Amino acid sequence: MTKSSDRLLLSFEKPVADLEQRIEEIRALAEDNELEASEQIQQLEHRAAELRKEIFLRLSPAQRLQVARHPRRPSTLDYIQTICDDWFELHGDRHGCDDPALVVGLARLAERPVVVMGHQKGRDTKDNVLRNFGMPNPGGYRKALRLIQHADRFSLPILTLIDTPGAYPGIEAEQTGQGEAIAVNLRELFQVEVPVICTVIGEGGSGGALAIGVGNRILMFEHSVYSVISPEGCAAILWKDASKAGRAAQALKITARDLEGLGVIDEILPEPIGGAHRAPLEAAETLKQAWIRHLNELSALSGRQLREQRYHKFRQMGVFVEPPLASGNR
Repeated sequence: MTKSSDRLLLSFEKPVADLEQRIEEIRALAEDNELEASEQIQQLEHRAAELRKEIFLRLSPAQRLQVARHPRRPSTLDYIQTICDDWFELHGDRHGCDDPALVVGLARLAERPVVVMGHQKGRDTKDNVLRNFGMPNPGGYRKALRLIQHADRFSLPILTLIDTPGAYPGIEAEQTGQGEAIAVNLRELFQVEVPVICTVIGEGGSGGALAIGVGNRILMFEHSVYSVISPEGCAAILWKDASKAGRAAQALKITARDLEGLGVIDEILPEPIGGAHRAPLEAAETLKQAWIRHLNELSALSGRQLREQRYHKFRQMGVFVEPPLASGNR
């Protein structure tokens, strides 16, 4: 069993961590004094597992955001290298830039050639600086565009992994066409005649996520989040107070359950109790099986049907009906 001190704990995990610490103390005491305490330890371990399950079943949107941002949560490259065979990363947008915040390449999934791309965050401060905390510049989206067009040309399914706070908002990114790069990707993803499956694996923020998020199927891990703006940014705009991010997270409907109810995503992928970072291989197997299943279903459609299905899917999002006006207000 992993000691709680060896893991990065989230604030709401403290009751479980305290119980695990007590288990370790009892185990050490029993070993030092040659006492039999296996039954008591087993009962406490069962209680710790139940307590963790109870906590994670009733997480608030703000708490799910913490899980989605956990520094040890599996990243795009973790999933690709675990799930895919013959992964070959490609670099450069053919305009003089290679953005490490967005990785792209060719691979095989269950013997099927595919194009895979996704946002890549770092594991530590140095790696995060290199990866720009998973926030792509225009060059990253143009690199993805190159592979999107390659996939369409050679009839390769496209698999995308979304995990970004948003596109990089710096002045240089605006000067080099951030908005245009995102818009072109949206247009091209609507036009391709190959299956496109998008998966939110962590944090999906704003247009930076949507730029590789137009698909025939949109999947989302249970504790991931997906929103038009970060809760902190929303709180700063609405209430001039970023500390009200929890209130904003509730209002934004950022959780997988909320988005499934709104028709934004197609399937919620279950995570191991405690989050994907506690059992990354189990999470990867869940994703692999979902990808294979959806690819098998989409492969039965023609290129034109795939394009039309994708178009109608997004046209149906955000539809609402206004109540009829009272006769006195006409």
